[in-house]
Amino acid sequence: MKNLAVVLARSGSKGLPNKNIMNMAGKPLLAYTVMAAFESNMFDKVHVSTDSQYYANIAKRYGADVPFLREKALADDNSSSWDALRYVVMEYRKRGVVFDTVTLLQPTSPLRDAIDIQNAFKVFEERKALAVVSVCEAEYSPLLCNTLPDNNSLNGFIDINKVGRRQDMKTFYRLNGAIYIQKTELLMNSGNIYGEKTYAYIMDKYHSIDIDDEMDFYIAESIIRKMSNM
Repeated sequence: MKNLAVVLARSGSKGLPNKNIMNMAGKPLLAYTVMAAFESNMFDKVHVSTDSQYYANIAKRYGADVPFLREKALADDNSSSWDALRYVVMEYRKRGVVFDTVTLLQPTSPLRDAIDIQNAFKVFEERKALAVVSVCEAEYSPLLCNTLPDNNSLNGFIDINKVGRRQDMKTFYRLNGAIYIQKTELLMNSGNIYGEKTYAYIMDKYHSIDIDDEMDFYIAESIIRKMSNM
């Protein structure tokens, strides 16, 4: 199989400006994902999809293949990641390059490493899957969560018939945004990755940190600094 890794790194960010290239322990954030992709030895190409030539130049310094930029229409707050991936596939096809699988690696998961990627591909191959998506154990059971009315009343907030001792409750999992492997055919012909032939790759919470805000960033950076000193 020919495998393509795509790191989606559009410019700008409302929460953290230029989040994808922020300096994290001496490297731009996106570098950790590009490096992990190469270290996994699972990919024929590692592409960084960006609308910014400046971002593209940074990605190229770490070995990424960036022969084209993403269209601006696919790089705003309302853009779909799947549409951005399809655009990448089509652009490579125009250049005569075809891939059997496409793996989305979010740059906001800097602690997802090469071993995680390799193990996710093991699940993909062993299950003969159409797709594999990474998950981790949810921090809180959805049985302990609810919306609040305008007056913040907790009346009926939880169903006491379903909630017991924490250790007796079922384990729930959530998407962690780190790894999405899928057959190119599935990506191009379906709008739903979560079908019968899609399986979970379970990651630990340590590797599942997703950079959404400043606190996430500093937590991940502190972990990386600690690891580099070990």
